[in-house]
Amino acid sequence: MHSQTEKLGLIAGNGKFPFLVLDAARAQGYEVVVAAIREETFPEIEAHGAVAVHWLSLGELSKLIETFQREGVRRAIMAGQVRHRQIFSSIRPDWRLAKLLLSLSTRNTDSLLGAIAKVLADEGITLENSTWLLDPLLAKAGVLTTREPSEEERKNIQYGRAVASRLAEHDIGQTVVIAESACVAVEAMEGTDATIARAGEIMRSLGGNASGVNSSGVNNEGRDASTLSRALTVVKIAKPNQDMRFDVPVVGVKTIEVMQAAGASCLALDAGKCLLLDGQKVIDAADAAGIAIAAEEV
Repeated sequence: MHSQTEKLGLIAGNGKFPFLVLDAARAQGYEVVVAAIREETFPEIEAHGAVAVHWLSLGELSKLIETFQREGVRRAIMAGQVRHRQIFSSIRPDWRLAKLLLSLSTRNTDSLLGAIAKVLADEGITLENSTWLLDPLLAKAGVLTTREPSEEERKNIQYGRAVASRLAEHDIGQTVVIAESACVAVEAMEGTDATIARAGEIMRSLGGNASGVNSSGVNNEGRDASTLSRALTVVKIAKPNQDMRFDVPVVGVKTIEVMQAAGASCLALDAGKCLLLDGQKVIDAADAAGIAIAAEEV
């Protein structure tokens, strides 16, 4: 049992995730010291009950360590996204991070964050799993929605999982979008929502040619010239050796809204490794939109 005054460090990225961790930690009696990333964290974090909020820029690794050491933080959680393109473009590394970046053989988020975790550990700060305090929000195995995936959607899931797992091995992205067992879009640095939106645009662009007449000369106005079904299946998985300390797959109500706008009818997740940021509201939103959500044990 932790002492009532144990301090927990929260390295906060963007979105709601850091707020959920902060609430859960306070509910369990921790005092929370927030290291807020100037380029990412929502300013509302200031008024959310942390004992201290320290703002620092991406790249200020020494400042992060010094802040936590000064505050007496021995355990920390990294929560919230740091956009990939921020990591590799906006970063102005201090000497410690510059040295670490030079030592990396691959420039992906996993190797960078893994190296940061090791530096923190060397300085006496243990990085905990980002889902450690949020167990109830992890996707449970099975069909989570009222509607089950159709046979077509199940085929898409099976194919999508095969594709996504190969991509995830290389830390490229966690999401693929499938239609009739064809890969429509793959996530890279842009993030899940942008990938889903792009898949929707691609499918819309496939419908009908400019003249409205198909290759056999038959008028095709208003009909779908695409051979692919418009219904998209989104597959979002953890990496094969997902490090639960960072970059954990998350979906929220916004994911469902983006799916609906893109014409996606099914979402497949990894049970126990994907966070439903808005809990039951995600499932309610999917039910309202007629979207099926299925989570699989891996």
